[in-house]
Amino acid sequence: MSGPYVLNVSEPTFQSDVLERSVQHPVVVEFWSPRSEASVALSPVLARLSTEYDGKFVLARVDVDANPQLAQAVGVQSIPLVIAVLRGQVVPLFQGALGEPEARQYLDQLFTVAVANGITGRAEPVGPAAAEAPEPEADPRYEAAEDAVASGDLDGAIAAYEALLKETPADAEAKAGLARVQLVKRTRDVPAEVRTRAAENAGDIEAQMLVADVDLMGGHVEDAFARLIRTIQSTAGDERNTVRLHLLELFEVVGGDDERVVRARKQLMTALF
Repeated sequence: MSGPYVLNVSEPTFQSDVLERSVQHPVVVEFWSPRSEASVALSPVLARLSTEYDGKFVLARVDVDANPQLAQAVGVQSIPLVIAVLRGQVVPLFQGALGEPEARQYLDQLFTVAVANGITGRAEPVGPAAAEAPEPEADPRYEAAEDAVASGDLDGAIAAYEALLKETPADAEAKAGLARVQLVKRTRDVPAEVRTRAAENAGDIEAQMLVADVDLMGGHVEDAFARLIRTIQSTAGDERNTVRLHLLELFEVVGGDDERVVRARKQLMTALF
């Protein structure tokens, strides 16, 4: 399987191809085997997504048959197994063959975590097909916001997205970008005791919303949604509306087509009416 952002990694190259690269951008590692039908099904999905995401991650493929010691060191028990590496730290993603929409959901969550950890760089093409890959045309509308994110200027990114939305209020990509950056900013310095506050006082809506933010950043999407829906059920008036708007913002982060968002919207309607 090849592509401009696909590398075949072995035990001798794992340090340079995965760990060192992960300082600048996410590296998604696919443990696979040509003997596994599920691996054969998943590999082209990940390769297509690596090209589509245009350098937001590098796909590092590890053949477990050829690299058994590396698979053992990571603790691979069944394949395909997909993990990510950020600044040398392993982030579990998923196991088994997923379809493209489901794999995309995990990747989008990974990028949110990466931005929160200051990993905003994009990879240069690395694979054998790199020379053949067409140069993508960047959308100039989002250039200011994306440049601000890349430099760590979250306030600048928020201002750029807000200016764009003032001109084109229905711009879905700008809405999602604004929601993601605002989430990262809110969760940068969350006090350690906020989860205790939320557990001890269901009516502390600030604590409930912050814990939901932290859960979403950690990939616990359904937990975050469920917490805010419970809070909506137990509040009224302005407080209920504040939590409702916060939940809608998290829906933007995850994406309106995500099945978890679709389910949570139905639960929200029940809670409200």
